[in-house]
Amino acid sequence: MNDAARTLFLVCYDIGNPKRLYRVHRYLLGYKVGGQKSLYECWLTPAELRQIRQTLEDLIDPTQDRAHIFQLDPRMKIEGLGLATHPPTDAFMIV
Repeated sequence: MNDAARTLFLVCYDIGNPKRLYRVHRYLLGYKVGGQKSLYECWLTPAELRQIRQTLEDLIDPTQDRAHIFQLDPRMKIEGLGLATHPPTDAFMIV
């Protein structure tokens, strides 16, 4: 699949239990290209997006936790303040 099939998403979460927080954090590290703490920028294919949604549903407690996945508009100008960097758009591979 080529990079054109990937879309930039912002995946964020608020987890109330330290064990679940660790599991969600470790899981999303495999997809992130940027971000901080509980907000990750992820270039995802449709299949990866489905996988993340399903896995997050399995990892969180819907009565105590929340997770959001926002599709970012690629036409918008990226603005960064302070130490913020632009998400990489170079070719990359998730292993």
